[in-house]
Amino acid sequence: MSEPYDFELVLVSYHSRQQLASLLASLPAALPVAVVDNASGADGVAELLSGRPRSRYLDSGGGKGYAKAANLGVRSSTYEFVVFGNPDSRPTVEVLRTLVDELRSDPAIGSCAAVAVHEGNAELGVGGWEPTLRRVLVQAFGLHKLLPSAGIWAPPRLGEVVERDWLSATCMAVRRDMFLRLGGWDERYFVYNEDMAFGRKLREAGLRQMLRGDLPVPHLSGSSGAGSSYMWRLRGAAMASYLHRYHAAWVAGVMRALLVTGYLLRVGQRALRRKWRQAGDFLAYVQGLLFGRGGLA
Repeated sequence: MSEPYDFELVLVSYHSRQQLASLLASLPAALPVAVVDNASGADGVAELLSGRPRSRYLDSGGGKGYAKAANLGVRSSTYEFVVFGNPDSRPTVEVLRTLVDELRSDPAIGSCAAVAVHEGNAELGVGGWEPTLRRVLVQAFGLHKLLPSAGIWAPPRLGEVVERDWLSATCMAVRRDMFLRLGGWDERYFVYNEDMAFGRKLREAGLRQMLRGDLPVPHLSGSSGAGSSYMWRLRGAAMASYLHRYHAAWVAGVMRALLVTGYLLRVGQRALRRKWRQAGDFLAYVQGLLFGRGGLA
């Protein structure tokens, strides 16, 4: 019998056993899956692959961040295509096949992603544009709510198929050889903005990036093993790093100032409404923008 799959699903786990178990239970046992464990076996995720003959477990050594762990999964894969997923996403095998078929049908497409949805709506971070002063201004002050495609993050309407400058890896397919040839995820990013940096690589290589709003994938966002404020600080640190790496110093500085101002306004608004968790998250984002990861592990 010929191999029914020419792609492998690559998942990075960090204290994600419960979510990973639910995801694997929803997918065929024969589907090739690589689980890269960033918690070094702390929650026993290797046990979840029992009875899945084409699945494999890799211990990253712990604390490597998303980019390094995901690259490890791709480098050790033997499949023509890989699909990146999150333990807290719920794609069907039909969605995974459709993404790979899109790549197979057009060599000019470098990546193809489904749209993560939460509570029936496309998530903001599923894809977007290269940051510019205008786009950062729109995003920082909430104008993207009036102009959905004018900010940094630009989700499609559900059912809409669009091209973007970069795509989220929540459910994204690539050709393995192309991904490795371009250097994979930029490992200078611990987590966040590696997707924006890879989108830049694809654009420079003349490849298109397709975002399939007609392929909604439920995403239980915010359910990793790390705390919410911790992740928001990392998010801000990654954005600051990206802006200064790819833009002139004065432009990056203005962009950071706009984001800091906009998110401090959000902190105040949430505090006035006694939404303390959101206020804390936005404050952590500002701290990341200003001071980087700091002492975070």
